[in-house]
Amino acid sequence: MGKKQPEADPPVRVETTTEGDGKTYPSHGDALTVHYTGRLAKSDEVFDNSRERAPFSFTLGAGTVIRGWELGVASMSLGQRATLSISAEAAYGRKGCDQRGNASGTGFIPPNAALIFDVELLDI
Repeated sequence: MGKKQPEADPPVRVETTTEGDGKTYPSHGDALTVHYTGRLAKSDEVFDNSRERAPFSFTLGAGTVIRGWELGVASMSLGQRATLSISAEAAYGRKGCDQRGNASGTGFIPPNAALIFDVELLDI
């Protein structure tokens, strides 16, 4: 009998904070609109907050957002609010991200940073 490998942490964990409609879920190619607040998991420092600007729109599956968002938001129903805990590998990985000046927050994500997003799915 070989040793069983320990299970790796999932790339994203979704914890519902407000239930959605429970019947309207996004599909690949759908245009989605969300509000979000992004924080560094290690320090809880806010690096961006759409609620201080305007809702954010993207197309699910187009590769314009981090993989953790693609996986996490795809599991949410319309109106749902959830906390997405995203591993560094499913976020910006070794390169990090520097959006200083373009974000409502610090705009800086260091390399290998796990992230936490509070996301509300506003429209599909």
